[in-house]
Amino acid sequence: MRYTFFFLVFLLIFSCKNDKQTTTETPTETQKIEIDNTEVEVSSDDDDLEAISAKDFREFLVLDSKVITKAELWADVSPQMEDFSDADYSRIAPMVLEQDIPTIQSNITDGKFSYEELTKFYLYRIRKYDRENDLSLNSVISVNPNVIKEARARDKALAFNEGADVDSLAYTVYGMPILLKDNINTEDLPTTAGALALKDNKTEDAFIVNQLRSKGALILGKANLSEWAYFFCGECPSGYSAIGGQTLNPYGRRTIDTGGSSSGSGVSAAANFAAATIGSETSGSILSPASQNSVVGLKPTIGLVSRSGIVPISSTLDTAGPITRTVIDNAIVLDAIFGEDTTDSKAFMVIWESGFYTKKIKMASLEGKRFGAPKRFLEDSLFVNALEVLKQQGAEIVEIEDERVSLPNFINLLNLDMRKDLPLYMENYADKTIELRTVADVMAFNEADSALAMPYGQALFKGIVDDKGDDTFLERIKDTLKTNGKLYFDTPFDAQKIDGFLSINNYHAGQAAVAEYPALTVPMGYTKEGIPKGLTFIGRRLQEKQLLEWAYVYEQASKMRVPPKGYN
Repeated sequence: MRYTFFFLVFLLIFSCKNDKQTTTETPTETQKIEIDNTEVEVSSDDDDLEAISAKDFREFLVLDSKVITKAELWADVSPQMEDFSDADYSRIAPMVLEQDIPTIQSNITDGKFSYEELTKFYLYRIRKYDRENDLSLNSVISVNPNVIKEARARDKALAFNEGADVDSLAYTVYGMPILLKDNINTEDLPTTAGALALKDNKTEDAFIVNQLRSKGALILGKANLSEWAYFFCGECPSGYSAIGGQTLNPYGRRTIDTGGSSSGSGVSAAANFAAATIGSETSGSILSPASQNSVVGLKPTIGLVSRSGIVPISSTLDTAGPITRTVIDNAIVLDAIFGEDTTDSKAFMVIWESGFYTKKIKMASLEGKRFGAPKRFLEDSLFVNALEVLKQQGAEIVEIEDERVSLPNFINLLNLDMRKDLPLYMENYADKTIELRTVADVMAFNEADSALAMPYGQALFKGIVDDKGDDTFLERIKDTLKTNGKLYFDTPFDAQKIDGFLSINNYHAGQAAVAEYPALTVPMGYTKEGIPKGLTFIGRRLQEKQLLEWAYVYEQASKMRVPPKGYN
């Protein structure tokens, strides 16, 4: 029983947190993992995991937020939208829903609607669908009271530059309303990480928010998340936070897991609540919700995108990244947010300029590209169909066996990193009026109002406090995990001369995380139960451009994304 308990905890953490049906790397076979330096043989049953993912919300302790109400959420914004009618919404909808950023930009420069109207369109949708109704998704945790005024300023700037090359806007985030995961600092709104302890955490903009604003993007608001990026409660469902309540999946509000921890970002992208969203990942927290909500999610190479001003789990593994409906939009957002942040310990000098990731993407080809496909996934019909699409585009599929490489002490890495990284965030980036500094401080705060602050407990926080590892142990873990993660991918890359590694959803999120390699998931289709799945491309360090190009070709050939019913 002891090993069973620890294995369940391991699965819970492994993708921080993985979607329920993809919590184990090997759904149908026996595997070995290390627990307390002991190699343990365990097995999993795919049917059992599928049943877990389909739990009914009657089993959930909390659905709607007990901290924020719809009226409070919209108190400042609704008065600014009185001139935006149902007729305005209906007129604009066909030109925005399921359209990519270049198409939206073209419609605006053609005079069909303005940035202000676009912003009000998304706000209208969020207000209509997101809370306190039969289609509630609880995916947005706050809205920016200044965003309409800022959109109006974008329109004025565009009018002032009339006659300029409007085509130059097509592949930019200029005027695009974007939702941020609520662990990313913004000066407009509190940054809560979904936690009651950070309810009033007013901050300056994070580095990536400055990047977005400098390119003309509009911060529409904040997206709900799995509280503390899912490294908090242990037994809570994906997408739950004390501030935001329970985020729900638009493809199955009472049947399909949202994936975590960037749950609100994935759901908001799927439901067309913004032009694009930003998530963050430690191990699976972008790939999981993107896959579960039939959208595109990119986990970049660690250090390509700044982490400064983002509530941390692990300074070793954390990264922000875009979640969008299309690959081209993903490339556009990545172009806007990458850049060297000298205050980030993992940052490196970037020699390319903005526009690098979208340049010639529509000319991409898979001719002669070799992709490694794990043989154990060949029983998945959606994966097999995806391989056929790749072959039809000229790719060669190389069937490979998984490398028998373990990831020992993975949880300890997260424990020890967060124990030191959270106090650094609180000291350097959090609201100075918040006196809490450590994980232990937050635990004590939660105990004072446990029903509201921690209805599912705080078992993972307790594990952080109780972990006996020291700095020497942490450095050894980092070295081992990075070596093993790279070995897992580099072995088939080199031996089979493959260009990219193919996976499903976030099955290989842990290996990509510790290798610090980029991974991108794109809609692959739906199971017979209607559950979305993603085809995931994994490459070597700084291969984001290649991943985006490969995914773009696959996306255009397969056209697998179908918008969720009831939200059009």
